[in-house]
Amino acid sequence: MDEFKFQSINLQQAQNQIRHKTDGLSSSTLVLRRGQAFTVLMNYEGRPFDPMKEKLIFRIVLGPLSVEVPVSSFGQPSPTQWSAFLERRVLNPTGPRVLSVSLSSPASASIGVYTLQLRVETRLTVRTYLFGQFTLLCNPWCQADSVFLQAEDLRNEYVRSDFGLLFKGCPGNVVSRPWSFDQYEKGILDICMKLLQLSPQYQADMRTDLQNRSSPVYIGRVISAMVNSNDDKGVLMGNWSGDYRGGVNPSQWSGSADILWKWAETQFRAVKYGQCWVFAAVMCTVMRALGIPTRVITNFNSAHDTDGNMVIEEHYNEMGEKLSISRDSIWNFHVWVESWMKRPDLGQGYDGWQALDATPQERSAGIFRCGPAAVKAIYQQKVDAQYDVPFVYAAVNADVRTIIIKDRKILSTSIDKKRVGELISTKRPGSMLMQDITSEYKTEKVQRGEGATGRVASKGTAVSLQLLKAPLVGENISFNVIIANNAAAPKLLKKHVNAQNKEYNRNPTGTFWEAHDDVKIGPKETLTIKHEISFKDYMLKEAAEDFMVNLAVVMEDVESQERVLASEEFNIRSPALNVQIQNEYVIINTQQVATVTFTNPFSTAVSGELTIACSGLLEQKVQTRITIQPRETMRMPISFTPRMAGSKMLYASLVLTNPPTVLHGFKTINVQES
Repeated sequence: MDEFKFQSINLQQAQNQIRHKTDGLSSSTLVLRRGQAFTVLMNYEGRPFDPMKEKLIFRIVLGPLSVEVPVSSFGQPSPTQWSAFLERRVLNPTGPRVLSVSLSSPASASIGVYTLQLRVETRLTVRTYLFGQFTLLCNPWCQADSVFLQAEDLRNEYVRSDFGLLFKGCPGNVVSRPWSFDQYEKGILDICMKLLQLSPQYQADMRTDLQNRSSPVYIGRVISAMVNSNDDKGVLMGNWSGDYRGGVNPSQWSGSADILWKWAETQFRAVKYGQCWVFAAVMCTVMRALGIPTRVITNFNSAHDTDGNMVIEEHYNEMGEKLSISRDSIWNFHVWVESWMKRPDLGQGYDGWQALDATPQERSAGIFRCGPAAVKAIYQQKVDAQYDVPFVYAAVNADVRTIIIKDRKILSTSIDKKRVGELISTKRPGSMLMQDITSEYKTEKVQRGEGATGRVASKGTAVSLQLLKAPLVGENISFNVIIANNAAAPKLLKKHVNAQNKEYNRNPTGTFWEAHDDVKIGPKETLTIKHEISFKDYMLKEAAEDFMVNLAVVMEDVESQERVLASEEFNIRSPALNVQIQNEYVIINTQQVATVTFTNPFSTAVSGELTIACSGLLEQKVQTRITIQPRETMRMPISFTPRMAGSKMLYASLVLTNPPTVLHGFKTINVQES
């Protein structure tokens, strides 16, 4: 009888990836999740396989680490070590003979790109075969994995979904903008793996880095540093200057694939430019691709406390102009991510959502990164829990001290304990609405009242500001100044109203509109004075999605010299694009038509570039230059053929040059199997 002769192996990529829920992820290798079995078929010829005469030993290699796994005839997979079992033998008297082998990895295996080898030992010979590579990811479906997430709908939302919403603006006027996470786009998973390999930790000590990659806490820290380019060959360079020459204005990105592809194509040079929501969205893509459940979080009125005293100081002059004196700042919104994982390093009670921030603000252990900070530790004010809990705690809880100064003398001060972290939000699973998660970070929930805002009272005079409607780009801003005289005598007051352009992440720049006048007010009287700021007064020079305004009023009592201030920061929304589809019932591999419409609300013609894209629906982006006359409606039909079933998002953006603004629109589409 001829001897047993090994011929070839079939890694059964399609079947294994469907079982491991990695179908759709694009990689040059087989993609698997840890803690779960996968089946390979071994073709051989000659006499039937005899476990007494041939020993089959798999060698599983990750860089300098390797493990030998003998194939046994029976047994159970172990959750703590690699194992291999003979499932069945196909004895085909005429054709090839097949052995089916089930291999399984431990639920704590390191994630990375592995090489699979086989050694066949007989009494006389030892032969070694190279089978190829597989990429191993975390497994939120496996109970023994430290990223295990109980509910299937949450696993679909936070791991498998490739689109989402990022929230921006201000608590009273939240703007949602679509983002395509793109983890199924061509080569993206391989680029995410490359990101781990280029990290300083891997470059310095490959063996230790690969061993540490069993822990999502470690992976989160590495990715948080690698998404920004401050200390390493990271992905994105931050820029908040308003001058984006030599790169892309952060407001113009709409998905992660373009950024990650560009980084890979340029031999891992930093992509220009990112701001907080771009850093967070790219980090969300990488973490989801690696199998770690992740969501994007927006904290409105986010404190950046540089000196760690939990107080943010804001200074105004007597004319109501905000001054840049303190290094502390309040960002109108700041965006980070949360990833779901166990925290064995913190003891009991801190598993679950962990805040991670890839925006380079402060160093953590010498590197620009932040987290994972257990959200439960932030809620419990446990500021000694690693990593970076005090920084995130201050971002959602700091007090604001407002000071009016003149010639370096303090005229008045007031403290606001409610403004910072006023609203913390994320996308609601399975819908395109916002979910308020403020109560997960903070004990007391601030009730946001409608109408009057920024009210500051004193014994003599009280003043507040009231926006008459949510401002829209192209329209005038209308607001009331409401003044109340609490005294029993009439007063002569000086009113100073000041509006400044503002970037979301720092103090405002110069005044673009002001009004100063004298006001006579009777005893116990309340006066309402209406103001309007015209569109041409506030129009910015550089394209931005977020027109931010800092509006302040100072009321000065001429007799007592007492001053009170009310201020309000708000965003001016851009108009939205409308995206509709012809037929709500969308079937895979069947052509459909979508239409993007937009009516120009401006009194002048506008022109710009329209981009329409969708991962899984359109092979490539559709980009076209358009000009729309005043009050004219643009209609742009797009035909597409979906190639993946499931929930998808078709999104459109229009970058206008005049006025310089970015408009967005989206439509979620549920693609049915045929």
